[in-house]
Amino acid sequence: MFERFTRGARAAVKGAVAQAERAGAGSVTEEHLLLALLEQEGGRAAFAVTALGLHDRRSSLEASFAEARRRGGLTRADTEALAGIGIDVGAIVSRVEETHGEGALDAGRGGRRWWRSGHRPFTPGAKSVLENSLRVALGCGDRFIGEEHLLLALTAKPGSVADVLAEHGATHTAVRRALYGSDDGAAGQGHAQAG
Repeated sequence: MFERFTRGARAAVKGAVAQAERAGAGSVTEEHLLLALLEQEGGRAAFAVTALGLHDRRSSLEASFAEARRRGGLTRADTEALAGIGIDVGAIVSRVEETHGEGALDAGRGGRRWWRSGHRPFTPGAKSVLENSLRVALGCGDRFIGEEHLLLALTAKPGSVADVLAEHGATHTAVRRALYGSDDGAAGQGHAQAG
């Protein structure tokens, strides 16, 4: 599958590894993939990210990710659903943090594993995004996987990254529209070139 990745997509994957290293994370997550895409310049994903105003709101995105990690990875929709049945996630997080310290529910904070190979593994969620980027590319009629396909795959995978992106106006539909000018999957055919 990686032979289909453009230079930009490969750079995004390498950038995600670098993001994980800078954060001291034991593995590469979907969040790291998005943050790497935010740092890229000149590609289709960079155009969409800029058009949607995500570059200007990076600190807000990072704060939202930190809050999601604090909630143990629960999305806002999860939190609202639990509130609907009388479970106050905020109160639970506060009580856990009173006992175990701030960020105790952050799934990515503990248990760092340093692999003999020196490589950080990708989480199942990050692997899923990479796999789904192939489906997105094929759905667009492309024979390559570009960083734009990674971005669309991030918006399509339910979870905290898609949730945070949606909070910032970058839904799957909005990203597709920024990339292709329409919601039609065929709109992407022939628009990007493999690099």
